[in-house]
Amino acid sequence: MFDFVISQLDNRDDVEIVERKGAGHPDTICDALAETLSRNLCREYLRRFGHVLHHNVDKALLCGGRAMPAFGGGKVTDPIRIFLAGRAVTNVGTEAIPVDNIAIEGSQAWLKANLHVLDADRHVRIEALVHQGSQDLQSLFSRESAQRIPLANDTSFGVGHAPLSALERLVLAIEQGLHARDRAHDRPAWGEDIKIMAVRSGESVKLTIACAMIGQFLYDLDSYLQQKAALAEYARERASEHGFKNCEVAINAADDAESGSVYLTVTGTSAEAGDDGQVGRGNRVNGLITPWRPMSLEAAAGKNPVSHVGKIYNILANRVAETLVTAIPQVSAAQCLMVSRIGAPVSMPDLVHLRLATRDGVPPEELRERGVEIVSDHLGRIPELVGELVAGEIQVY
Repeated sequence: MFDFVISQLDNRDDVEIVERKGAGHPDTICDALAETLSRNLCREYLRRFGHVLHHNVDKALLCGGRAMPAFGGGKVTDPIRIFLAGRAVTNVGTEAIPVDNIAIEGSQAWLKANLHVLDADRHVRIEALVHQGSQDLQSLFSRESAQRIPLANDTSFGVGHAPLSALERLVLAIEQGLHARDRAHDRPAWGEDIKIMAVRSGESVKLTIACAMIGQFLYDLDSYLQQKAALAEYARERASEHGFKNCEVAINAADDAESGSVYLTVTGTSAEAGDDGQVGRGNRVNGLITPWRPMSLEAAAGKNPVSHVGKIYNILANRVAETLVTAIPQVSAAQCLMVSRIGAPVSMPDLVHLRLATRDGVPPEELRERGVEIVSDHLGRIPELVGELVAGEIQVY
């Protein structure tokens, strides 16, 4: 049985900060390509051998290119360079696994599906630097407990919270709504490199939104400013829907319209010239950056879904918190922290700590038995979680 601690949570605060980096942000691109590679490796291993083999491909780096944006057009003069690195089983006996091809083809497919103007063949150069892992970690990965449960390949922790606040839901709704639109036809000038910083003070909210505008769809500075105004109105409408009537919105706040210095791009991402990216520097597994909540610095994207607790426990902790809130009427909010020990079964954390905000003064200790049941249930369903990750049903960025 794992060590279990339960305590009181005070979930009230007059100030809140929430951030999200959109699909075209260089950090998010790195997370997405690392996770895509892990998922595609899992599928290839399953197809060839019937089970997932050892890998951790969570070291991706994006080096920005060079571009000359202009109203009505522009061009990329030096391509974006993306390096996909990590460790994976590349050979089994005499059978070679085409890891480099899997990495490059999967990355190109993701870029084409998620960045509507970027030309993944001309604007990006992808290099795969994935090599065979160390023998000790491969051995640990292949070992199982007496109950045939994978062993944790790291000493790490995961955290999660529920429910999402109104501000957290708003930030997700804005970026996800923008990305879900028909981007080729509905406001095509709005690029995918979007970053939202939301600050709530009491009932008032300030949204600072950076959006890489695409020059080929803009005739001049006036059309650029019109698109900024339309995006600001979109954000205010979403804020009103989430209960924030007093919402101040700033779009591309660094612009200096008088001098003509504005956030104009060729491809819809700052990766073309203005910014670099790296795995683990962006959104957490719930899609947000939330400094007012407990967070892990773990880079979940690209880690193997079978035994890497840095990935598994962050997902599980969020699911545990969500279940505590939905399944126990006395719980209004929950936080979950799970700590692993390398070499122990992944289903047996070293410590689970729940913090609960309860209704009607119910002491959290009275809910201990139900809390243990919920945690144990989620730990027992780790194999299902692995299947969801391989199928691409869980996003970790």
